[in-house]
Amino acid sequence: MPDADTGTSQAAGEQDARRTVRAAGRRRHRQAWRSPLLWRILAINVLVLLIPVLGLLHLQQYRESLIGAELSALRTQARAFSTTLANSAAVVSASGQERLLPEATRHALRVLAAGRDIRARVFTRDGRMMADSFALLGAGGQVRVEHLPPPDSTTFLPAALSDAYRWVLRHVPGVGEFPRYRENAVQSAEDYRAVERALEGEGAGRVYRNGEGGLVLTVASPVQRYRKVLGALMISRNGTDIQAAVRDRRTDILIVFGIALGVTLLLSFYMTRAIARPMRRLAEAADAVRHARGRQANIPDLSQRGDEIGDLSAALNEMTEALWDRLDAIERFAADVAHEIKNPLTSLRSAVETVSRVDDPEQQKKLMGIILEDVQRLDHLISEISDASRLDAELSRAETAPVELARLLEALVEVQRAGAEETGPAFELHLPHGADGERDALIVPGLEARVAQVFRNLIANAATFCPPNGTIAVTARRVDGWVEVTVDDEGPGVPEAKLQAIFERFYTDRPTAEKAGTHSGLGLAICKQIVDAHRGTITAENRRDADGTITGARFTVRLPAQDQR
Repeated sequence: MPDADTGTSQAAGEQDARRTVRAAGRRRHRQAWRSPLLWRILAINVLVLLIPVLGLLHLQQYRESLIGAELSALRTQARAFSTTLANSAAVVSASGQERLLPEATRHALRVLAAGRDIRARVFTRDGRMMADSFALLGAGGQVRVEHLPPPDSTTFLPAALSDAYRWVLRHVPGVGEFPRYRENAVQSAEDYRAVERALEGEGAGRVYRNGEGGLVLTVASPVQRYRKVLGALMISRNGTDIQAAVRDRRTDILIVFGIALGVTLLLSFYMTRAIARPMRRLAEAADAVRHARGRQANIPDLSQRGDEIGDLSAALNEMTEALWDRLDAIERFAADVAHEIKNPLTSLRSAVETVSRVDDPEQQKKLMGIILEDVQRLDHLISEISDASRLDAELSRAETAPVELARLLEALVEVQRAGAEETGPAFELHLPHGADGERDALIVPGLEARVAQVFRNLIANAATFCPPNGTIAVTARRVDGWVEVTVDDEGPGVPEAKLQAIFERFYTDRPTAEKAGTHSGLGLAICKQIVDAHRGTITAENRRDADGTITGARFTVRLPAQDQR
């Protein structure tokens, strides 16, 4: 019966794979107009464009200046009309009381308001409306006259735009703050606050809004004779001119907004094409690299753009090349491991097959010794391979810290001295000192355990090749922002053709006296891997005397120094 946890993990893996495929399909087949980036760019651009446009549509100060100028003109007319009425329509009764004659007042109003787009009304002191320029006296009594608007000849689209315009105006702050104009069938001074103030001897003006959203401007002025108020004159007119002026200004703003909006849309589509399309190409190329067999997929090279997308393209190309290099290294490493393990396994198999057919105890003992050596060799090789395979992951995850290289080298040399045989090599350590006589700490950023592994391997390698009673010198110094450490031995040196090959995996060229299988050939390769991860360099060269004779090998490690300020 299969394990439940295994089945669950497999189902989860299949579900993740399906989600990945669906996400890749959405990326590949997403149309340009459905790009989230396009809508974000549009939203930001249109919002930035709408903020000043909505402010301009307000036009509060401009409209107030027009209303103020119109009210001032109406006040001038109202004072002139009231003066004329006081002089032409007022009579003095036998008792000495002054009053306005209704017929004379109506006649004067018709004459004064003729040819003007205003309406004039006169109210008596007790608040009754005495005369109205919109009312004519006919055979059947007074006839109300109203000026009708011109016939509406607009089509559906302009009417719809007009309705939308009025709807916007109703929601723009400051547009609909005036009181509603209402006219009763029987009008009196109480219906108009300005008239009440005029009957008290003080002129006043008021602005109303009508049912269509237009303005009605009213000005009331006292009709007085010798400082005695005989009545109140109210002049009113529609604010069509004001509305038209404000509307024309708003129309100009909206036209500019429409042009700017069109340009914004075109620029947004251009920006989306310039940004989203190459990013979509990079995403599709990344998907192709992920699912490609072999190396058939390539990342588009957009580095010539000279912007962040070009940098992203270059980074993805470099990442892909690094990925292929890593895969190549893994393949080479696997092949090398298989080759290196095959040799002791072949020897082990041959010894095992032979020992079963040999009856001589001495021969069996020798074969068992060979089997034990091969097993030890395999164990050592597998340990080295395991350490090398974990090293890359550890170097990529671990956090670096300051490493005092002088203290580290001192400890490593002391350990080698303590374990050296009497006829073994002597160890020398040369460390720099500052101007004050104090030893330079030689600080480098890195992983202390791995940095120690590098120099431990180099010193041990030098001890292997150094002749009896020879000298191994370890020298450290600071050179132009680098810490340079050299390990010198007095051995036979390195063949000139192998100065680079010795850092390859499983390469080994040991002394003839050394037992086979003692070293795996991974030591120097691991050293190079650690130094490369610390952004340093490691090289090998031969030391020569004045005659050109090789006097030993020198390994040089350069690591970036850390600023101690």
